[in-house]
Amino acid sequence: TGVVPFVALLLLQRRPVAGRALLVTGPGCPGHGLCRSNVQEQTRRQVALLNATAQDLFSLYLKCQGEPFSSETDRLCNPSSVFFPAFRVNRTSERKEVMVAMYKLFAFLNASLGNITRDQEELNPTAKELLDRLHNTTKTTRGLISNLTCLLCKNYNVFQVDVSYGESSKGKSAFKKKQQGCQVLRKYVQVIAQAARVLLPHLSP
Repeated sequence: TGVVPFVALLLLQRRPVAGRALLVTGPGCPGHGLCRSNVQEQTRRQVALLNATAQDLFSLYLKCQGEPFSSETDRLCNPSSVFFPAFRVNRTSERKEVMVAMYKLFAFLNASLGNITRDQEELNPTAKELLDRLHNTTKTTRGLISNLTCLLCKNYNVFQVDVSYGESSKGKSAFKKKQQGCQVLRKYVQVIAQAARVLLPHLSP
């Protein structure tokens, strides 16, 4: 527990950890000068892209894990036991509240994708298409986090956010690693659809 600036959070996202940083506002927001002129449109496109590709990523992941994941998806990939940041905003929520919720969500997702990618590089090193999809999704997520950081700083002078990360799969069996990835990606499909419905109207020109 502690106050961690955005820059430190972006470094922490390279590995799954449990951490919290207090949400505060104040002078000297470090990301203010980093905004591109089209940052809002770029953010909108990134969210739309993640939403459009989430189901395909999940389906490809299932295919590469083999049995019993392909035939017992509902049982093995039930995401009810997987921690995911609470997402309680909707289209009528204040824009600042939506942006903070999005940052928490995608910071968590970025760490989870790193965890899943590491496991798949170990378990399925020849699954090039899956690994490419995971790397591309991670790249888009990191770009989105950078843009959300910029928007929060520029528009609301927010530069520290309370962030939680998921459980690492290190030390778990191959089956448990596959199952955790399956559960997280299934939950991701559900949450990214909700996130897109909520965020995109707030980013409309």
